[in-house]
Amino acid sequence: MHDNVERSRFELPVGDAVVYADYRRQDRELAILYVYAPPAVRGTGVAGRLMADVAAHARAEGLTVRPLCGYARSWLRSHGSDLLG
Repeated sequence: MHDNVERSRFELPVGDAVVYADYRRQDRELAILYVYAPPAVRGTGVAGRLMADVAAHARAEGLTVRPLCGYARSWLRSHGSDLLG
């Protein structure tokens, strides 16, 4: 996973595609605005892999996560409830 600070999104290249999560940082909170997986890679688990990387990043930096995206909210409730702010 790559933190593209200029575009405020985490990116995970998958072949020719890029799965990404748009975010906004404020103080010690990371708001996940939108998670996108191109149609060619949907259903392969790559969005979950990206969210696992985002969760690891948030834990390493001591951030709480505010998921505004439905997918991110669902994933975090199942896998990263300790991060929810």
